[in-house]
Amino acid sequence: MMGDIFVSAKEINWRQLGACRGLEPSIFYPDDDDEGLEAKSVCAECGVRVACLEYALQVREKAGVWGGATERERRRLIRQRRRTA
Repeated sequence: MMGDIFVSAKEINWRQLGACRGLEPSIFYPDDDDEGLEAKSVCAECGVRVACLEYALQVREKAGVWGGATERERRRLIRQRRRTA
């Protein structure tokens, strides 16, 4: 039992299919955005990159590279979406 955490089947599915699965997590949590190139190269080849990015945008993920985007890039995407909404 995962406690009080609810994870939908859709989320589990994309997470299980990620190209990052089984890789060292520290790759995706670089010290600064400029060091995220290795993570971005993994994301570029990932079939669930878009789902991962959308998840990170939805939950306002603060750290790491998600869906090929750093925290700074995700903030920019959120601002752009607000302007066009």
